[in-house]
Amino acid sequence: MTNPVLVEVVRSEIVESVHRGALVVTNPDGSVRLAVGDVDRPIYPRSSNKPFQALGMLRAGLDVDDEDLAFAAGSHNGEPKHVERALALLERAGLDQSALVCPSAYPVHETSKLAAIFARKGASKAAMNCSGKHAAMLLTCVQRGMPTDGYETVEHDLQKVIAATFPDVTGEPVAATGIDGCGLPLAAFSLTGLARAFGRLVTSPYLEERRVADAMRAHPWLVGGTGREDTVLMQAVDGLLAKGGAEGVHAFSLADGTALALKIDDGAQRARPPLLVAALRSLGALPPDNAAIERMGRGHGEVFGGGRPVGELRVPTQVLADL
Repeated sequence: MTNPVLVEVVRSEIVESVHRGALVVTNPDGSVRLAVGDVDRPIYPRSSNKPFQALGMLRAGLDVDDEDLAFAAGSHNGEPKHVERALALLERAGLDQSALVCPSAYPVHETSKLAAIFARKGASKAAMNCSGKHAAMLLTCVQRGMPTDGYETVEHDLQKVIAATFPDVTGEPVAATGIDGCGLPLAAFSLTGLARAFGRLVTSPYLEERRVADAMRAHPWLVGGTGREDTVLMQAVDGLLAKGGAEGVHAFSLADGTALALKIDDGAQRARPPLLVAALRSLGALPPDNAAIERMGRGHGEVFGGGRPVGELRVPTQVLADL
């Protein structure tokens, strides 16, 4: 099945490039409201899996406050306060960042990255955007008497608890298990399952599931950081739970459990924001006159000529009509 064009890149009124993909919207009861493209084939949701990994940690016995829980479920910018929080989680576990198996990285946040370079600090594991999840996993191991060595392997007891979480929240078996960019196991399932899982976290009667959603929505800066899509969206839209992932994946749930999941075929991250904004607008969830959201809807003004905007990323008319 060839997926449809979901986003067009327009330069000086001519469509210069296109991004194909798939998108699904589910109702609060988990039924499919809209399916565009192949929404049933397995995908790797990448960091959109993090809320469910955080849920698995709670089920395994992780004891943290809501701020640290939101941080564990996020993909942070590596701003100073993010790095400090990652190091504090490790300190609680009696460890330092050498215990992290995630690779070293510079901050995603450009100002923080430049500051680290000018200070000659170099890249670090604590600044890597997945360090919150890794540090929380290590703390879970220490709190529950599990070995910290090999915490990243599928055979580790913690990863077994986390793996069992995915079929529970998605309503479908895990189709494959790979290795994510940060070195941890990565569950594959359908976009439909991903959307249903997001809707479930928001509406669930179970305390642990609702707690993950509530923590992320209460502390959106810890989920991403300054200027990040998830942070901007959750700050702007009351009750929204959102989490993006690499390779063009994103998912969100409205407060009533209506949820969306999308995957861009070529993995282009730039194609996600216009789709997210168009979908939220169609669902009647966007606040009026929000400058940050409007910039996001234009694809962050990424089409330039001579240093000035000469085009935009836009969602085709037919896709808008479907939404």
